[in-house]
Amino acid sequence: MDKIVEEFELYGKTYRLETGELAKQATGAVLVTQGDTTVLVTAVVSKEERDYDFFPLTVDFMEKMYAVGRIPGGYLKREGKASEKGTLTARMIDRPIRPGFPDGFKNEVQIVATTFVVDGENAPDCISVNGASAALLAGGAPFDGPVACVRIGRNTETGDFIVNPTYEELEGSDLNLTIAGTEHYISMVEAGAEEISEVDMLAAMNFGQEAIAQFCQAQQRFLDKVNPQPLEYKLHEADPSIAERVNAHYDEMSAALKDADKQSRIAKVEALKESIKQNDFTEEERAAWASDLAAACKALEKHAMRMMIVDTNERVDGRGPKDIRPLYIKPGYLPRVHGSGLFQRGQTQALSVCTLGTLREGQRLDTIDPQEGKRYMHQYNFPPFCTGETGRIGAPKRREVGHGALAERALLPVLPSEDDFPYAIRVVSEILESNGSSSMASTCGSTLALMDAGVPIKAPVSGIAMGLIQEGDKHVILSDIQGLEDFLGDMDFKVTGTAKGITALQMDNKAKGLSTEILGAALQQAKEGRAFILDAMLQEIPEPRAELRETAPRIETIKIPVDKIRDVIGTGGKVIRSLQEETGATIEVEEDGTVHIAAVEGPAGEAAKKAILGIVKEPEVGEVYIGTVVGIKDFGAFVKLTPSKDGLLHISRMANGRVGKVEDVLNIGDRVKVQVIEVGENGKISLDRIDKPDAPEGSFQPREHRERRDDRGRERRFDRPRGDRGGHGRDDRGDRNRNDRGPGRHPGDRGGRGGSDHRRPRNHRYDD
Repeated sequence: MDKIVEEFELYGKTYRLETGELAKQATGAVLVTQGDTTVLVTAVVSKEERDYDFFPLTVDFMEKMYAVGRIPGGYLKREGKASEKGTLTARMIDRPIRPGFPDGFKNEVQIVATTFVVDGENAPDCISVNGASAALLAGGAPFDGPVACVRIGRNTETGDFIVNPTYEELEGSDLNLTIAGTEHYISMVEAGAEEISEVDMLAAMNFGQEAIAQFCQAQQRFLDKVNPQPLEYKLHEADPSIAERVNAHYDEMSAALKDADKQSRIAKVEALKESIKQNDFTEEERAAWASDLAAACKALEKHAMRMMIVDTNERVDGRGPKDIRPLYIKPGYLPRVHGSGLFQRGQTQALSVCTLGTLREGQRLDTIDPQEGKRYMHQYNFPPFCTGETGRIGAPKRREVGHGALAERALLPVLPSEDDFPYAIRVVSEILESNGSSSMASTCGSTLALMDAGVPIKAPVSGIAMGLIQEGDKHVILSDIQGLEDFLGDMDFKVTGTAKGITALQMDNKAKGLSTEILGAALQQAKEGRAFILDAMLQEIPEPRAELRETAPRIETIKIPVDKIRDVIGTGGKVIRSLQEETGATIEVEEDGTVHIAAVEGPAGEAAKKAILGIVKEPEVGEVYIGTVVGIKDFGAFVKLTPSKDGLLHISRMANGRVGKVEDVLNIGDRVKVQVIEVGENGKISLDRIDKPDAPEGSFQPREHRERRDDRGRERRFDRPRGDRGGHGRDDRGDRNRNDRGPGRHPGDRGGRGGSDHRRPRNHRYDD
């Protein structure tokens, strides 16, 4: 195949679809770009049918660090396990693609999206969905497309919607809506929002559906150029007699389903299925039709459950379409942890635990995404015991990563800013029981945990999962769906938000024909359910705790001059490490001079704060210090006033009377009370001792009786008292001031020393 290219511009951005040059052995391969962001999406369909009772679709999103001009971190220096962002993007591609394959198609399908270039402006995720659709159709797969995906933002100043906004445009948006589907219906929705109304969200969805249609038409123009030839794939068809014999037990299945207890219902349904297989089919038939029998029994269960709702408006647990299961809410469930909350709805139970830490304990990200880190982390665990099963416990699976990300997105808009609350925040939701809507239970439980921890969130958040049963021209929207209604229903639509508006959405659609009108009705019904749940939560904890738990670190923020950062940190971090060891506090210094001091014990934080302020403080004239002698010279002692500032206490100001030798009065390590008497332009500080002692008797001796050494270590003999020199000839540290001996000096310049007007040789002995 020759290279085929379709370039187009939509909503102010340029796109390109290309095939025929790369990965030609794949069933289909398309290079898709937005701006300079470039992703190769390949699709491979196996030639053999698999004996599965599900559709075997696998999607992988390969983040290549070379795409952003970086070398991967770690020892191996190569890409390994997919990042959380990569996992979420793979799920985002899977969800709108999966419903496009026909029933009975059991060939394995693998879609791989490989990032070649990420330009830092345009995200690669939405175009990867478009590339997957184009690759499948270009390869002749039995796929109902084109399918397109767009991201919708909103300019907060103008209110205008933006299609596939750049990262910069998204920063100024109060909406991040990802929506996918065909030209005629929506199959996937995912959104984060800053408490926007249901009306505005529905308007964004309608706008998104129009944009999807434009991208589908552009994709079809590309496919018309490719002119793919559909491949012949055999769709599996079960023997018609299987469904006839199984469906004869419809009334029995309906009766078995009417049980509010999940485990009891499952036991009754499984017993009926086993009875049908044993009594209605021979051993040979069971062996030959094993997967078809399982599929037929599942289809009977699905049909009985759906017709019960459509015909009677009654659900298997006896609830009506809008009814919420019984709630059990308990904030502060665990002792000592920083915050916790138990939230139970029916047979779904989530225990969320909040932990507070310093900002440097936030998560660092090593991905192709511009985001380098995050201070709020929400993690979701789904152990096998929560559904009464056994299984391996290991790294979180894609579903767990996705559910944790949804709860994280739901709570992000209400978290306080770093300036107001300078903490890293981690919330872990442990699912202890599950019968549907566990991600929404974790959202509610996490709100309880944050409030119990004293995190000053802007508003509490609740969440609910909505379902849909659609049979012919009838449809019923369900509030607070349980596992069976999710598994056998047509829609799983999760909505979170505050009393003011929506903070997050996630919707997967299994039925074709889902319109924005149905979504609008589901949003309104979800609003009522969210309000009911939120009221129940607020009865248990009406607002965040006024104080942090005693086990949580207290963080105080102070500001220091930027030019003092080096003094606080010290060479190689010596000063800051010493401060942390001495006080027990954790200290973080940012580039703008912001200092965060964290300590569980109050005195530790106060001690660290006092020490830091002492380091950066500039001594002023008149201030009194109790300092330590850190250096001694012939002319005086250097006293440490602050960790970064020393002052000179001249020998003449150490005691009452004349002192001949500094060590007669002070030694290194002595503590001395001094007052600042002068701060020079060069920063040198002169001190005076307070409460001077009397000079020791005999301390002072005339200079002719003392030997001194010059700068080079040679002996020099003086016969004049030091005070006769009038202070000239040496600076504060005793170094000879050469400017006092230069040409043009007049007699008497040396404080009455002789009338010679010529310069004497340096370092030669002389007599007056």
